[in-house]
Amino acid sequence: FFYRTLINHSYLAAMPPPADIVKVAIEWPGAFPKLMEIDQKKPLSSIIKEVCDGWSLGNHENFALQHADTTNFYITEKNRNEIKNGAILRLTTSPAQTAQQLHERIQSSSMDAKLEALKDLATSSRDITFAQEFINLDGISLLTQMVESGTERYQKLQKIMKPCFGDMLSFTLTAFVELMDHGIVSWDTFSVAFIKKIASYVNKSSMDVAVLQRSLAILESMVLNSHDLYQKVAQEITIGQLIPHLQGNDQDIQTYAVAVINALFLKAPEEKRQEMANILAQKQLRSIILSHVIRSNRSINSEMAHQLYVHQVLTFNLLEDRMMTKMDPQDQAQRDIIFELRRIAFDVECEPNNSGSIEKRKSMYTRDYKKLGFMNHVNPAVDFTQIPPGMLALDNMLYFAKHHQDAYIRIVLENSSREDKHECPFGRSSIELTKMLCEILKVGELPSETCHDFHPMFFTHDRSFEEFFCSCIQLLNKTWKEMRATSEDFNKVMQVVREQIMRALNTKPNSLDQFKTKLQNLSYTEILKLRQSERMNQEDFQSPPIVELREKIQPEIMELIKQQRLNRLCEGTCFRKISSRRRQDKFWYCRLSPNHKVLHYGDLEESPQGEVPHDSLQDKLPVADIKAVVTGKDCPHMKEKGALKQNKEVQELAFSVLYESDEYLNFIAPDKHEYCVWTDGLNALLGKEMSSELSKTDLDTLLNMEMKLRLLDLENIQIPEAPPPIPKEPSNYDFVYDCN
Repeated sequence: FFYRTLINHSYLAAMPPPADIVKVAIEWPGAFPKLMEIDQKKPLSSIIKEVCDGWSLGNHENFALQHADTTNFYITEKNRNEIKNGAILRLTTSPAQTAQQLHERIQSSSMDAKLEALKDLATSSRDITFAQEFINLDGISLLTQMVESGTERYQKLQKIMKPCFGDMLSFTLTAFVELMDHGIVSWDTFSVAFIKKIASYVNKSSMDVAVLQRSLAILESMVLNSHDLYQKVAQEITIGQLIPHLQGNDQDIQTYAVAVINALFLKAPEEKRQEMANILAQKQLRSIILSHVIRSNRSINSEMAHQLYVHQVLTFNLLEDRMMTKMDPQDQAQRDIIFELRRIAFDVECEPNNSGSIEKRKSMYTRDYKKLGFMNHVNPAVDFTQIPPGMLALDNMLYFAKHHQDAYIRIVLENSSREDKHECPFGRSSIELTKMLCEILKVGELPSETCHDFHPMFFTHDRSFEEFFCSCIQLLNKTWKEMRATSEDFNKVMQVVREQIMRALNTKPNSLDQFKTKLQNLSYTEILKLRQSERMNQEDFQSPPIVELREKIQPEIMELIKQQRLNRLCEGTCFRKISSRRRQDKFWYCRLSPNHKVLHYGDLEESPQGEVPHDSLQDKLPVADIKAVVTGKDCPHMKEKGALKQNKEVQELAFSVLYESDEYLNFIAPDKHEYCVWTDGLNALLGKEMSSELSKTDLDTLLNMEMKLRLLDLENIQIPEAPPPIPKEPSNYDFVYDCN
């Protein structure tokens, strides 16, 4: 506090310094801090020499400056622009010297000295400048050797000094994770012995919580970053060994455990995923997650919500194979499923070949297939050649017929007794509904890096998709009756059913029964009421005078939206750098200058609380240099290899700014709202149209509000379509009164 007060009074109260001069305090242990001006044009080595000379310290090349805050990050030529006026710096040993000292200290024979060194290493490894130096000394190999062989030597000590052993191992693994997170060293370089050792910490029934967390994080990163390591990890870790970690009370451990399961699931070859899903079912993973995570007394944090969402997506993606498989009309086994649907619906046994004429049997089959609602009455197998939904629709129909037999028979027989034009075709409805549900749940798409949207009800049943279908097909039949629909209304009914399903899902029901109740309450009448209510809130008069007034007001509203977008850009937004290890989030911040002429941006160590000042953002991009704004898959960072390229949701949040000499500033917005705000704002700066969905919504909302305000005095007065006629001239003007 004293240092900051001294700086503020002695320096900041004076005239503003030149742009390249930064006024700081510099500490050195045992000495009074120095107040000095740093010329950012000077080489950093010259500044360090000047500081060392002030304290009569030789060999200035062995010293460096670092921030005297919680990060203790080294100052380099690359990040020196981050130094702010009034900052407190510390003179310390150079990164190379510190790395060399720690490299030696962690090999000390003294347990206390080793423990202290590993603790310092775990902290220092967060700094990429130090990490590079330590890695150059083959430091990661030293840590892996300590994990592989050193722990045996400490096994005897573990019994008598267990806390010390746990801390030592925890700091070792923490340092390893931090060093690897910089992406300097490839994950492919690690031995089987190291993997076995890490896996053994996960497999032990009682292990230090910090050690267990780091071990699970390492295994997840290995699986996600290397195909070879995936195979080795899969041999060492079984689902059964991860399950107990989900049954504990530590949500961080549970999150890491689910993350490892998801990583193994995601990287498994396609032919092994179903086998793995069967193992997960045998181990009752779903019910364990439901009882120990979703229905526990603790609230679910955002990382756990993301992992549950990923697990939900990966589980539903197992349906993709059936969804994209066409039915072979000549395959007898597949045709037998259709025969089974007929048998259950009409309680008929398969007739022997000699029972009646062939023509009579064909006629009977055709009649029954028509009642079942297939489009092709002669060979309904043809209906299932459309992909999607392919064979998945037939699977759903058979599940419904077998597990909800009464409802199935009732639907078929009800529609059989209706007039042809009023019957709800069960076969066609099931095929289209299955396709719709696959679209809603995005079956076949990779999980988003940023989504947390999991549905608890899908964790309440082993066959949740099939049960989901069963609830929705009954809803469809009910809605069809309520709408008194005919075959010509099929698409209208499907639109209403989609709306009913989406409204019910948005309430996040906790169980399939709750979902059914929500659907029951969302009758067609209720949907009409909701639509009417929403329509009234967005009332739009179509008479020519009103249309003319809207056109007159619209430019004012667009200008208002434009100013709001530019104001938001001036406030700035924190963007996340997506990496393979989500929990080690890295952030950067971008904001527009108040005069709308410069974009300021720079890296952050953590997500900021509130706005980040302009002077702490070291990089600048003049708006005049911006050539274009590109979005989605046209962005350079979406064309790179990797999962991001295939991830539709991330693509929808991506945009890039192209500036001079074909350079790009790449963004991934935190959500759709921020994406719309930034793309609108950047387009406004370039004098282009703001065309985002948010702009259209804002324009509609504000325009309607303004219209209603201006028309308040006209309530209950009918507005004519055309201007009233001008009355005829009076026959005389005797009614005029002369005031004089």
